[in-house]
Amino acid sequence: MRHPLKTTLAASLAAFLLAGSAHAQTAPACGGDLAAFLEGVKAEALSRGVSAEVADRALAGAAIDQKVLSRDRAQGVFRQTFLEFSKRTVSQARLDIGRKKLKDLSDVFARAEQEFGVPGPIIAAFWAMETDFGAVQGDFNTRNALVTLSHDCRRPEIFRKQLLAAIEMVGHGDLDPNGTTGAWAGEIGQVQMLPKDIIEFGVDGDGNGHIDVKKSAPDAILTAAKFIQHLGFTKGQPWIQEISVPDDLPFEKTGLQPGMKASDWFALGVKPRDGDTSFGNLEASVVLPQGRKGPAFMTYPNFNIYLEWNQSFIYTTSAAYFATRLAGAPPYERGTPEEGLSEDGMKQLQTKLQAHGHDVGKIDGILGSGTRAAIQKEQLRLGLPADGWATQALLSAL
Repeated sequence: MRHPLKTTLAASLAAFLLAGSAHAQTAPACGGDLAAFLEGVKAEALSRGVSAEVADRALAGAAIDQKVLSRDRAQGVFRQTFLEFSKRTVSQARLDIGRKKLKDLSDVFARAEQEFGVPGPIIAAFWAMETDFGAVQGDFNTRNALVTLSHDCRRPEIFRKQLLAAIEMVGHGDLDPNGTTGAWAGEIGQVQMLPKDIIEFGVDGDGNGHIDVKKSAPDAILTAAKFIQHLGFTKGQPWIQEISVPDDLPFEKTGLQPGMKASDWFALGVKPRDGDTSFGNLEASVVLPQGRKGPAFMTYPNFNIYLEWNQSFIYTTSAAYFATRLAGAPPYERGTPEEGLSEDGMKQLQTKLQAHGHDVGKIDGILGSGTRAAIQKEQLRLGLPADGWATQALLSAL
């Protein structure tokens, strides 16, 4: 399953925009004649210690891929609800395959946990969500995708670094410039990682002297584990936990906001479905993907690695839930959530929220974090349970 650009890319873009004109003056060259552009890339690669032979081999035959540009201009967003998306992605077939992978590669997953502190179910869930355990890795030529996005002047400061890393991978014998394929944005392999991250966190899991995240499951698993550790995963702590919530919970405190510990939530009547309250000292948030009447979860600091991996709240919550299922948790309680708004209804609601002085970003019909926060404020003002879920009742009240 393809996903939006990893948060690392989005963060890089945000940092670039915040830096303003001073950064823009030092931004890498882009656009213009492709041959001249590639000569500039080669020169930079040489300055980084890459041999001329490797740079020439990596860039020979490089071309602009118009399909990559089309994908970049029309990035999809999740319009499905959590119930819809998680039902499709956390299927019984995927759970069965995931459990078999955990068993068949138990020694590799054990090594991942021992060396990097990351449990096998977390890695296996990402493996499933990203590529169906390696079955669907993308068919875009990786070198050309990165040349295209580096040459394009929309975000060259992000992708030129990845292109240079891909050239370095060619020198290591870990990327075939003409044959390696992956996602449109340059991610490679069974867990879809960018070249720079593969170089920095790559692990030769099968001991053959190369890091092949496309064909080698041990390489992909251990590389993902090292990367997840880098994102801040703390060994021995939970990442998400299904809960039940009382009707009188102060719902305005829910959502991905800091300031409360799990024990604070327990004192307010929140109950873990598995009965485990041993992590009460950890910071925790209560997230309600479809409001107070739908599925409910407690997220812990380790959930942040999911947000680093992917920006979509629906994707991250589904991936985290998937990992709990592989770890032995039962299916979540669906509840009876109130019916949400259509895309047009969401746009109407966002327009009304904006008119009330809230910053909801683009009027796009997506229930994103900004819209959820604005909804909670208006629900609280109107005396409604402030669970952040967009309903017709709220739209009518506004």
